[in-house]
Amino acid sequence: MHCGVVLRPVSCIARNALLVLCSLASFFAYSDTDIAPTATDGTAPIKTRHALSLYGSPALDEDFEHFSHVNPDAPKGGSITHTAVGGSFDSTNPFITRGTPATGVSRIYDTLMASNPNEPFSLYGLLAEGVRLDPDREWIEFDIRPEARFQDGEPVTAYDVVFSLNLLREEGNPFYSSYYAGVEQAVALNEHQVRFTLTDTESRELPLIVAQLPILPRHYWEQHDFSAPSLAAHPGSGPYKISEVDPGRQIVYERDEDYWAKDLPVNVGRNNIDRVIYDYYRDREIAWEAFKAGLTDFRTDARAATWAIGYDFPAYEEGLVKRITVPDANPSMMQGFVFNLRKEKFQDPRVREALSLAFDFPWLNTNIFYDTYQRTESFFQNSEMEAEGPPSDAALELLEPHREALLDSHQSDRLFTEALPIDHPKDLRERLRLALDLLREAGYQVEDGVLVHQDTGQPLSLEVLLYDSGMERVVQPTLRNMARLGVQTSLRIVDINQYLNRQRNFDFDMVVSHFPQSNNPGNEQRDFWTSQAADSPQSRNRMGLAHPAVDDLVEQLIRADDREELNTITQTLDRVLRWGFYVIPHYHSGETRIAIWDKFGYPDPFPEYAMDLDAWWVDPEREAALQRQSRR
Repeated sequence: MHCGVVLRPVSCIARNALLVLCSLASFFAYSDTDIAPTATDGTAPIKTRHALSLYGSPALDEDFEHFSHVNPDAPKGGSITHTAVGGSFDSTNPFITRGTPATGVSRIYDTLMASNPNEPFSLYGLLAEGVRLDPDREWIEFDIRPEARFQDGEPVTAYDVVFSLNLLREEGNPFYSSYYAGVEQAVALNEHQVRFTLTDTESRELPLIVAQLPILPRHYWEQHDFSAPSLAAHPGSGPYKISEVDPGRQIVYERDEDYWAKDLPVNVGRNNIDRVIYDYYRDREIAWEAFKAGLTDFRTDARAATWAIGYDFPAYEEGLVKRITVPDANPSMMQGFVFNLRKEKFQDPRVREALSLAFDFPWLNTNIFYDTYQRTESFFQNSEMEAEGPPSDAALELLEPHREALLDSHQSDRLFTEALPIDHPKDLRERLRLALDLLREAGYQVEDGVLVHQDTGQPLSLEVLLYDSGMERVVQPTLRNMARLGVQTSLRIVDINQYLNRQRNFDFDMVVSHFPQSNNPGNEQRDFWTSQAADSPQSRNRMGLAHPAVDDLVEQLIRADDREELNTITQTLDRVLRWGFYVIPHYHSGETRIAIWDKFGYPDPFPEYAMDLDAWWVDPEREAALQRQSRR
C-alpha cells in the first residue's frame, strides 16, 4: 500500500501469516449496516458499510468505541517538541512541487477514512460515516458526515471532495496524477454524498487509496494560488491547526479544541497533546546537544554511534531521559546511494556493479556502527516479498516476455540463471580487483592513475550530493575506495532548498535515497520505478529508471488476484531491480530507536502495525516530577 499510510515500523511473522491465509473471496469485506439510500442501476442496492479492509474482514464492528491500543482516558494537555535535523522549510503546502514543506503539516487535514494501527490495512470512517463499493469495483460512494467542519467553521461537503481530487491531480505534485490514475472522475450526488468512478477495476487497493484522499477546503483554495509556496495557516478539518510559523526554524501545531471529530471512535484516546512542535537544526551535533539540554524532548536516533555510547550525560544517568526501541513493522527500508541513470556514464550495469563493490559494509559496521546493522540486499527486505535463491518457474514465466530487453540492459543472463547478487569477499582488495575487471569489460582503463574510457578518453567522475553532513562519515570511505580504482570522486553538501532544486532538475550524479515499503505494495510502486515517473520532478524514481519489464511487473503487481500472486510478482520485481545495480544498498537495524524526556505516556505494547504517536499523551505526574528533578 501507499507508504504514507503505514505509520512506522512493524513486526512480521504473525502478520504475514494472516495475509497469506486471506482468500481472494474476502479480498474486500465489510460489516453490514444500513441499505444505501441510493440505488445503483435497478439491481439490488449496495449495503452501506462502516469500514474497508484489503484482506479479510475489518477487526472492529460498527459499534466499536475506540481502537484497542489507545488509552481512552488519556489526559489532554502539554507539548511535545520534535527534533528536525538537516533541513529547513519555506512552505505549509505539502501537496505541490515548489518549496520545501514543513514537517507534520499533514496533521491539519482529515481524510475520508482512517487506518487502524493494529490491522494490516483496514480503514474506518472519519469524514465519511458510510461507504458503498460496487461489487465489480467500478465505483465507490462515500457519505460525508453532516457535522464535519473545516477549522474556519465552514462545512465539509461532497463538493470539497470533488474539488480536492481535481486540484491535486491538476495542480499538485505529479505523484497525485499517477496515484489516482485509476479514478475517472468524482461527482457530488448531493451535498453529503460523493461517487468516484473507477476505470482501473483490477487494482484491488484503489478503493482504499481513494478513501485516504486528503480533503481540502474549496472555499479557501478557490481564493488562493495553490501552486505557489506559502507560509499561511491554511485551514484543514483535522485535529491540529497551524499556530506559529518561524520559517526554517520552527513550526507549531495547536490542538483544535473545537475539532469536529474529537469524539469519533477513530479519534477517542488520540490527539491528546496540546502543542506539537518541530524545531529545525541544520547540524546534527547541535540538535543532539539541544536534546540533551531539554530544548527538545522527542528524538528518533538514527545514528548508531550515539545510540551505542552517547547516552552518558547526567539527565540520562538520573533517569530523566529514557530510550525505547520499536521493532520494524514493515519490510526493512532500502536506503542506498542512487545512480542517476539519465547520465550516460551510469547506463552500463557493469559500471554500477563495480562501483557497488567499493562500498565496504564490514568496515563501516565494525568501525562506525558498533556492529549494530545488517547489510540491506532486497528492496523488500525481511518480508515474504523478498526474492531468494535462483528464479522459480513462476518468476521465469514473468521474465520471459522481456528476455531480449533484460539481456540487453543487464549485460548478462545472470538474472535468468543465477541466484541473487550476494556479498562478495570480505577482503576489500579482492572486491576492488573484481570491480576493476568489470570496469575494463565496460571499456575503461587506468592511465596515470585515472580511470578513463578507452573510446572517448573521458575520465569516470562521480559527485555525491548531500544536504546532511551526518552521512559524510559513510560517503567519504566509499569515495576513497572508488578513488583507488581511479574514479575521480567528490562530495558536495548543500542546503536543503538547493538540494531539492538540483534533485528536481536531475542535476546530480549520486544521492542517498530511501525506498520505504509496506506489507501491501501497490499503486505507489509506479512512482518508485516506472518510465512514467522517470522524468517527473519530485517523483520517487530518483534514478530515472525506465524499463519495459519493470513497468509491466509493476502493473501486474497492482492487479494481483491474490496474496500468493502478489508475492511472486514482487519477488520478481525485486530480482530485476537487484540485478540491475541501480542503487548501492546500505544497511538496516530492524528497529526504530527513540529517545524521550520521561514525561510521556504511550501504548504498551505498541500497536502491531505502527507506533501511532497520535495515541501518546503528556503524563502530568511525570512532567511535574521531571520539572522538580530538573530544578535541582
